[in-house]
Amino acid sequence: MRRRAALKLIAAAAAIGELAGVRPARPGSSTRARVVVIGGGFAGAACASHLCTLNPALEVELIDPDGDYVTCPMSNGALVGLRTLESLTVTRSGLERRGVRVIRDRVASIDATRRSVRLSHGPSRSYERLVFAAGIRFLWGKPQGYTETAAKALPHAWQAGEQTRILASQLGRLRAGGVVAISVPAGPMRCPPGPFERASLIADYLKRRDPRAKVLIFDANNRFPKQDVFTDAWREFYPGMIEWIPVLDGGEIERVDPAAMTLYTSHGAVRADVINIIPSQAPAQLAVESGLASDHGWCPVDPDGFESALVPNVHVIGDACIADPMPKAASSANAQAKRCARAIARALGGLGTPAEPLESVCYSLLAPDRALSIHARFEVADGTLRTADAAPPGAASAAPAASAAEAHAAAVWYGDIVADSFGA
Repeated sequence: MRRRAALKLIAAAAAIGELAGVRPARPGSSTRARVVVIGGGFAGAACASHLCTLNPALEVELIDPDGDYVTCPMSNGALVGLRTLESLTVTRSGLERRGVRVIRDRVASIDATRRSVRLSHGPSRSYERLVFAAGIRFLWGKPQGYTETAAKALPHAWQAGEQTRILASQLGRLRAGGVVAISVPAGPMRCPPGPFERASLIADYLKRRDPRAKVLIFDANNRFPKQDVFTDAWREFYPGMIEWIPVLDGGEIERVDPAAMTLYTSHGAVRADVINIIPSQAPAQLAVESGLASDHGWCPVDPDGFESALVPNVHVIGDACIADPMPKAASSANAQAKRCARAIARALGGLGTPAEPLESVCYSLLAPDRALSIHARFEVADGTLRTADAAPPGAASAAPAASAAEAHAAAVWYGDIVADSFGA
């Protein structure tokens, strides 16, 4: 009788564990629950790192094919010599020191039923919880004619690294009085203010070398973040050098001809000497294949812990998730990662620590020593993410104009978020 009662208690405990998302250990297996993180950018790295801190009993694995990571924040500065790509490159050693097991491989598929991921080269990895932080992919063919091959002539530089080098080299060879064209897509994109920071820094670079040169911004939208501050700065710093063309005036690029270095819009053809095409974006293809993406193309989540609304025991953070009104930015990815890590640590036996507030800040350089910032705070109410009324305690509101103090704050912020996310 005592034996039967004990067996019933064990079965009940196992059932409770299943409901909480914790499967009982198999005989002879490790009792440590495993969390697998796909993607080693700001979102994935920060989540893996904070999981190890919040619950050291967890086995945390991060899977990414790249040994090093080149940050997109500050990479516009690398285009014009304000920074080097080497200074923006971080290794995985900081994560390993924090207890993360880093696996250099690519995930081929996710089996949510068996809670495992199949790797391209190594053995499959089982998990109790999975974090999808694989970021975005580019929708080649939007605009027509823009392919991976075309990107070698018309670089996007929207993923820092080799593309940054190509665009920087082209800027360095620009003819006297030349024209640089930047194309901004419609729809959700990584770092919405980024194209306009890029235009500002390119204009600053050209102003010192060839003030007759021009920067054309073809925008498939009719407005952009902090438009008034950007345009005021352009009039002050780069009069007559930057022209913004909204969608109603032919700002949407419909087709490109790399051989002729020509863009085609509803208002006709435009030839430029350097063409920077930022293509339309969507979550990594693995999100689509795994059922994480909705019909709208992005991944819906429960904002309390960023668990997928479509696939159980999988969390989606960073650029791939639907987290409006949070921007797709490094600061948002870091904040989502911490909220996600706390939810997972609590579900897998960790202490019920309170969630940190969701905050974001986007800095944009308007010149080497001038910047603007956009601060925002978000809250979850009735299962919905929304902008909070109050600014984060102690945080300055967005500067009304270009500010040297904000340029300094941007450099400090960058060092802090890299150290926090990657343990560098």
